[in-house]
Amino acid sequence: MGEGTGKAPPAAHGPDLAAAVERAQRGDEEAFAEAYRIVHPGLLGYLRGMVGEDAEDVASEAWLEIARDLGRFRGDAAGFRGWTATIARHRALDHLRRARSRPRTSALEQDARELPAPGDVAVEALDALSTERALALIAGLPPDQAEAVLLRVVVGLDGVTSARVLGKRPGAVRSAAHRGLKRLARQLKGRGR
Repeated sequence: MGEGTGKAPPAAHGPDLAAAVERAQRGDEEAFAEAYRIVHPGLLGYLRGMVGEDAEDVASEAWLEIARDLGRFRGDAAGFRGWTATIARHRALDHLRRARSRPRTSALEQDARELPAPGDVAVEALDALSTERALALIAGLPPDQAEAVLLRVVVGLDGVTSARVLGKRPGAVRSAAHRGLKRLARQLKGRGR
C-alpha cells in the first residue's frame, strides 16, 4: 500500500515534520497545517482500520485534542507521529465504546482517499481502490495483528513507538505485525491462483 502512489513514505517527512511542529508550538498556524498534511493521511488510514466509516469524525476529535495539547508535546517527528496515534487510538476506543452502547446499522465503507490532490483521475481511482481493498484485508486480521499492521505500515511508526501507542512490548508488536503481514501475503497469494 502506498507504493506507486507518488506519496513519500512517512519517514521521509521527518525533518519537515519536526520543523513544522516546532513552529506550530510557537503559534504558527501554517506550520500546524503543514504538520496536519504530513500526518493526517496515515492517521486517517489507521482510524479507518479501527472504526471504519466514522474515521473522519474520530480524526476530527483527535485533531482538536492534538491542537489543544500541542504546547505540551516534547519530542521529534517520530515522537509526534506516535503521540498523535496515541490520541487517535484513545478517541477511537472511546468511539467504539459509545457505539457498543448504542448500536446502529453500518453503511458501505467510504472512499479511502484522505485528501484530494491534483493529478490523474484514473491513477487516483486505482489508488483509492487498492487502499480500500488493503484496509478491508487488514480488517479481516485478528485485532492485535490488524492494529499493529495499521500502526507500522499505514501510520509508519517504528516498533518501539507502536508498542508505546498500544501499551505493549515492542517485540509483541513486531511479532503481531509480522504475523499479520504473513497472513495477508498468504491471502493475496491464494487470490492470485
